[in-house]
Amino acid sequence: MAEETPGFELPLLLFAGFRSLIDQLHAELARQGHPDVRPAYGFAMQAIGRDGATASELGRRLGVSKQAAGKTADRLEALGYVVRADDPADARRKVIRLTPRGIDALARSAVIFEELRKRWADALGAERVRAMEADLRAMAPLSGFRLDVAGWFGA
Repeated sequence: MAEETPGFELPLLLFAGFRSLIDQLHAELARQGHPDVRPAYGFAMQAIGRDGATASELGRRLGVSKQAAGKTADRLEALGYVVRADDPADARRKVIRLTPRGIDALARSAVIFEELRKRWADALGAERVRAMEADLRAMAPLSGFRLDVAGWFGA
């Protein structure tokens, strides 16, 4: 029987798999015309979503301050991924919205993630990947995936 590995290896292996996928995603995004997208920007664009978000909402969704969210939005705006627009419900507020370039980056990311998952299935077997995903879902909180990774890491 194989010897048990130390408990600290599990989060490191999970993180290494995550990091590998994210690094490959961003390398491919760069090849496809989005060289400036960083992981934190991807989380921010996901948090903004198709309906947009105020800086306060973005901060809450990412687990960072309104000021940090505003700085991220400033950078995304400078890169052409978002615009700020008046909130139709409250003229005093600005809503951060994805531009066609931002939507393109997210759409390309989805396609690239499908290809990366296929590579894992080709290397490990489709059933093993499905089982791994099911196991991770069983162990993840019922509240689902949170986008506040940047804030959780203290970034």
